[in-house]
Parts: sequence; structure tokens; C-alpha cells
Amino acid sequence: MKIQKSLEDYLEQILIIHNQKSSVHAVDIANGLGFSKPSVSVAVHKLQKNGYITINENHEIFLTLKGRKIAEKIYERHLFFSQWLVNLGVSLEIALKDACEIEHVISEESFVAIKKLYYNKKLY
Repeated sequence: MKIQKSLEDYLEQILIIHNQKSSVHAVDIANGLGFSKPSVSVAVHKLQKNGYITINENHEIFLTLKGRKIAEKIYERHLFFSQWLVNLGVSLEIALKDACEIEHVISEESFVAIKKLYYNKKLY
């Protein structure tokens, strides 16, 4: 199931925060993405409603298996493309920005092919 780019960004941010400090709250997401708390609240509600996250009684946010799969896929792409672009000579600032766009639009088939070429041939 394809979800909106913005919701993928939220899932990715939840994964990143969880990897850093294990406890994720809406305020952490707002700070990480630079969004307002009301915007995060709306997105978190959508993610919960669609089964991508759960929220416990302490308002801690957890990725479901479905949400984790998407978050890990997006994060892997982000890390790969930002490093790939830097290796090509792109500034880190631009590489991070561009990777954030590429990670959402590239097909799985194309991503796998690019990774295979990069890791097998080390052309870049």
C-alpha cells in the first residue's frame, strides 16, 4: 500500500528517534521534523488509524510491523542516496535534501538495481 510522502517522513522520523532514545513522543517528532505540534498530532492520528503506529498510555509512539517496514525502507534509501550523492561530489546539504526527495519516488526495482551496481562495481 502506497502512503503519502509526508506520512513516510513521519514514520522515518519515528524510527530515527526510536533508534536514538527508544522512547518517542509527538514533541520529539515535531522537533525532529521542524513541524508544529498540531500538525504532528494530525499526522500521528492518521498513522495510528491506518495501523502504522500504536500509542501507549504514556503517549509513547511505537511503529507497528507495517509501519516499521515502510520506515526502514525509506531510511535505507535516504542513507544510501545521501552517501551516493556525496561520493559523486554533491555537497552534504544538497545531498541530504535531494536524498529526501529521491527516497520517496524511486521504484523498488530501480533502487535494487542502483544498489547492486554501486556495491558490485563501485563506480561512484
